[in-house]
Amino acid sequence: MTQPAQKIKLHGFNNLTKSLSFSIYDISWAKLDKHRSEYIEYIDEQYNADRLTDILREVVDIIGANVLNIARQDYEPQGASVTILISEEPVLNANQYDNNETPGPLPDSVVAHLDKSHICVHTYPESHPENGISTFRVDIEVSTCGIISPLKALNFLIHSFDSDVVTIDYRVRGFTRDVNGVKHYIDHDINSIQNYMSEDIHQLYNMIDVNVYQENIFHTKMVLKDFDVSRHLFGTGVEDLGDSELEDAKRKLQQETQEIFYARNLPNL
Repeated sequence: MTQPAQKIKLHGFNNLTKSLSFSIYDISWAKLDKHRSEYIEYIDEQYNADRLTDILREVVDIIGANVLNIARQDYEPQGASVTILISEEPVLNANQYDNNETPGPLPDSVVAHLDKSHICVHTYPESHPENGISTFRVDIEVSTCGIISPLKALNFLIHSFDSDVVTIDYRVRGFTRDVNGVKHYIDHDINSIQNYMSEDIHQLYNMIDVNVYQENIFHTKMVLKDFDVSRHLFGTGVEDLGDSELEDAKRKLQQETQEIFYARNLPNL
């Protein structure tokens, strides 16, 4: 049985800042201009400021924080932002805040403000003017100070959106000092963001890590393993497309997915 890591006895407040950042992409193809417009309208309604606020409130509960303030805004013609300021809850039992490499809970632009911590989300729906591709990106940051950890929100957030491609950054900044005056630049063991993901997410996605361990910087990018074209069609079905049109849609969707995953323009597939 693995023994729990020895807790650091701090001189004062834990001054480390732990930040978890996501870009989550949903990728669709629509045959007609009106369908592309309807996709943008659908996303804008599905992920408006009210819905995003509900998602972020769940994150606050998952990481064990208190909401201090919420700022949110819907935009014209599309998009939303939410920010929440949060504070750490009174630590009645320090063992309840577990930084071990285990997955957090699954789920059954708004800003929230925390005391020295925050959670924010911004949405970016867009559509290609010519080739039928539409994408939706949601940008999320969960930043905390103290003992609470944003890593526990990983699985919930990935499941809260239609996540075709996901890029995740986790960084621990600053230092905290123990009772002997020794500085600590991280207060928990971690070798990969993947270790905090549930098994079902590992089954669904191919993942690549790019980590800089000596700087406490961790990066993981993910793409769905299985490609099902019907999942990506908006406003029409597979049965409504001819063979050549369906193959063209598949090629464009796979091209878009690969380019977003590798963050570069690629030769035509």
